[in-house]
Amino acid sequence: MPDYAVLFVCTGNICRSPTAHGVLAQRLEHAGLATRVRVDSAGTHGYHRGDPPDERSQAHAAQRGYDLSALRARQVSMEDFELYDLILAMDSGHLELLVQRCPDTHRHKLQRFTAWCSQHHGRDVPDPYYGGARDFEHVLDLVEDGCAGLLQHIRRQLAA
Repeated sequence: MPDYAVLFVCTGNICRSPTAHGVLAQRLEHAGLATRVRVDSAGTHGYHRGDPPDERSQAHAAQRGYDLSALRARQVSMEDFELYDLILAMDSGHLELLVQRCPDTHRHKLQRFTAWCSQHHGRDVPDPYYGGARDFEHVLDLVEDGCAGLLQHIRRQLAA
């Protein structure tokens, strides 16, 4: 059983949240923390349930050394609010939906992913789905920045 659990959430769980899932999972592996931290991703909607991440997300992630191929889309469940210590919304709309669905006792777990960024200061990770290569690269830049801050937080939580 892991000591800490993080869930990333976007709309359909095929672009932003699986990218963050893959990046954090690899960083935890390299830090020797993979067995102590559970990482997952989900969508606010079940549009792509069971599908792999968008091919463009996979391709751009692979160019940076991240393998997203084993991930499959799923929708956020009520159980997730209890199971995860930190639930990170990729944009303001996701956070709003999560707040509406989340039981009061677990709302403290909900945060905007960009709160962990130190180099990028926007509130949202923009959806690259209808964009081009530059948009997918921008998502990766934001995700790598946020995951660096998140990894520091996780280390502190595990040391406490």
